[in-house]
Amino acid sequence: MTIRSPIRAISEDVRVSLWPAPYIDQPVHATVTLPGSKSITNRALILAALADRPSTITGALRSRDTNLMIAALQAMGAGIDGDAETLTVTPAAALTAARVDCGLAGTVMRFLPSVAALAAGEVAFFGDEQASVRPLTTILDALRQLGAKIDGDALPFTVHGGGSLHGGQVRIDASGSSQFVSGLLLSAARFTEGLTVHHEGAPLPSMPHIEMTVQMLQQADVQVTAPTDPRREQVWTVAPGTIHAVDWEVEPDLSNATPFLAAAAITGGEVTIPHWPQLTTQPGDVIREILVRMGAEVRRAHGKLTVRGPERLAGIDIDLHDVGELTPTVAALAALADSPSQLRGIAHLRGHETDRLAALTTELNRLGGKVTETEDGLYIVPTPLQGGPWHSYADHRMATAGAILGLRVPGVQIEDIGTTAKTLPDFVSLWDAMLSGEGAES
Repeated sequence: MTIRSPIRAISEDVRVSLWPAPYIDQPVHATVTLPGSKSITNRALILAALADRPSTITGALRSRDTNLMIAALQAMGAGIDGDAETLTVTPAAALTAARVDCGLAGTVMRFLPSVAALAAGEVAFFGDEQASVRPLTTILDALRQLGAKIDGDALPFTVHGGGSLHGGQVRIDASGSSQFVSGLLLSAARFTEGLTVHHEGAPLPSMPHIEMTVQMLQQADVQVTAPTDPRREQVWTVAPGTIHAVDWEVEPDLSNATPFLAAAAITGGEVTIPHWPQLTTQPGDVIREILVRMGAEVRRAHGKLTVRGPERLAGIDIDLHDVGELTPTVAALAALADSPSQLRGIAHLRGHETDRLAALTTELNRLGGKVTETEDGLYIVPTPLQGGPWHSYADHRMATAGAILGLRVPGVQIEDIGTTAKTLPDFVSLWDAMLSGEGAES
């Protein structure tokens, strides 16, 4: 078996240089244990900081995005203590003026303005250079409709907190990101009149993330009314009241699991992920259906999910509108399949960490691929690929997509593999451990 991977840990050099993606000429066999979900961790942190008493978060992800959320909430007065994955959160008696570094984290820049509107003082938001182009007008204008005073329409911006927010009804077009809806709902119980959100526009992307928000609010005893059929009615109502403390247990991040499961699919190997939930609102769970449709064998038993790759990987025609974050993984799989793939319903990815549709098209074609960007997705015709540089665009999922390709294409070099620290700081060591067969049953 040939494995080429000269780097064993993310260092400062790795962040700024080209990382030779490991190539392997044998099936992968491994068990990979992953840290907690970013989406659940950051929602739990906000709800805990706004709750009526202290609470504990177990299994929390510690990554750049979650550390930025922790730092922001601490700056506004919340007490957050603990090591590694267990955190104790003590709500602030009153939220205060602060400076908030958003980095490139959508959950920070779109969830915290509503919290900042409840602070007594100015909360200044700033972030990475790339963050200035991420759409924010929807959430900021919505808060203005509800009585908040805000300077700016993109990063950097300042929320002039008045100690409270009236709330009421707001109409928005959240078709650019489900985070606009979640960002309003998470704090809404603390608004004087609660909140009713009407979405008006194209179908909402990533509905599972809104369902996650609603479920977690309900766990905190917040009264939430959600649409029974979001395709026909897109209105959410949160009653004013107390957010009760919950001792949160965070599930593994299923979207971060997808590159490892993809490794099994493209090498004809077998990868197992422990602690896979039986029921979940995480969009990453849809990878099971995707891999089956592409020819892999997928089974869940005793809390573990195992994927066994096929001899030949089939192309797929799929609407990824609700699970757009899986697109880089699916695009990498499609480029290595034996028939064309059509990825649809993902025009909103043009407003993610980068324009993911343009980025995937550019980078796959740079390696010799045949990818066409469509109005709402990608059309991918598999062709022989060759090695070369793969740019990440400061996007963690672009970086992991390049790693998937590198398993089957010698000579792929990923620029800024360190960007995976956004949601999975130990990606390189986990990837190397997988390729060494760590945890595989003998």
